[in-house]
Amino acid sequence: MGRRKTQRKNSPAVDSDDDISVSSSSTTRSDRMSVVGIEDFQFDQDTILDQALDALYEKRGSTREKALASIIENLNNNLQHQFVEKKFATLLHQCLNSIKKGSSKEISLASRAIGLLALTVGEGDNAREILSESIPSISQALRSGSESSKISLLECLAVITFVGGNDMEEIERSLQLMWQVVIPKLGQNVVAARQSAAIITAMVSAWSFVLTTMDGLKLNSKDWQESISYLSSLLDKDDRSVRIAAGEALALLFEIGRLEKFSAEARGSTDGSALEGSKQRDWFIHIQGLKGKILNQVKGLSMEAGGKGSAKRDLNSQRNTFRDILEFFEDGYCPETSIKIGGDLLQTSTWTQLIQLNFLKHILGGGFVKHMQENVFLHDVFGFTPKKKCLLDSEHRISTTEKRMFRSPNSIANKARTQLLNKQRMLAEGRNIGHYALNVGD
Repeated sequence: MGRRKTQRKNSPAVDSDDDISVSSSSTTRSDRMSVVGIEDFQFDQDTILDQALDALYEKRGSTREKALASIIENLNNNLQHQFVEKKFATLLHQCLNSIKKGSSKEISLASRAIGLLALTVGEGDNAREILSESIPSISQALRSGSESSKISLLECLAVITFVGGNDMEEIERSLQLMWQVVIPKLGQNVVAARQSAAIITAMVSAWSFVLTTMDGLKLNSKDWQESISYLSSLLDKDDRSVRIAAGEALALLFEIGRLEKFSAEARGSTDGSALEGSKQRDWFIHIQGLKGKILNQVKGLSMEAGGKGSAKRDLNSQRNTFRDILEFFEDGYCPETSIKIGGDLLQTSTWTQLIQLNFLKHILGGGFVKHMQENVFLHDVFGFTPKKKCLLDSEHRISTTEKRMFRSPNSIANKARTQLLNKQRMLAEGRNIGHYALNVGD
């Protein structure tokens, strides 16, 4: 559109019909070529996805793993709306079968595929179906899976709840499932199995991501008191990733008013839910002591000196994070960030947005920019409106991976295209021979 305006501005006041015709014909021819290229590209992708989906029915686990990896690559690097719309239920069902019966690697791949499926479909009935259908399989797998599969399952549960969670009950159910990975029965005297730092970090990060969807004032104080105490205890752990995840979770809880809510209830609320007498005083003292403890922990971590063998980069990351948390606790200022998406800036100014951004960047990896440019659901999440790109751009670019997948002479797509072209050539030759015989007869 911009080119046409420029041409019109620099052209004579009165255009001849011939000039208009030539310009229009040229534009149409260029657009038609672009459309054909894009349609071929989409055909290639659909072919590969269909074959990968068929491969999920195979008995050999390694075959299913390769198929899941192909599906993940396609869903991550391109928003496969047409494929997902047609094959949504089949893909979900097969991925859940992989979670129920597959190896640790297959469970991890299937979990990631389901998460990407949810991000692709966005809010709506399909997303709610993904959540409701996946919960039983994920819940079972979290109780018996390996460390790597549990991390993938936690991340999957976080994403499908974030997209498809429609009410408080559904969201709280997912939060409790996450929590029980570390503390099997919250609030009861049960000895939990010792979990690795990686699983604790994954659980806290996933829990925080889902918590960003909730209004803190609706949370039940008694249910979440132990959560805050546990997060405070994690600030004393040796692993930096655990401490950072716990610190960000506590900052989020402060932001949504959780600790202030506790204090208000301890003083006495107007809805009759406050404790009475000595219990109320003990509750208030406990909450104030917890807030003071957390503040001192955050101060210490923001100034921590590096121990022997500690990575300087990790130490700087911890210091910077906890300086931001400390500034927020003391002065109420949230860290402001900006990230360039194509020619646009995506900005965050709250802990809620920052936690959402970092988690989705981790989940999408190299596909993050593509999704932020084209995924309407993510546009709504961040209030982000990218510059519109013309789908008929004659300089349509594809990644190196896509070139290998679709342009290699030995690729499935090129073989299919070659067969189609050969068939069309044979038909054309048949028509030409018939036409020649007709002329000879004349």
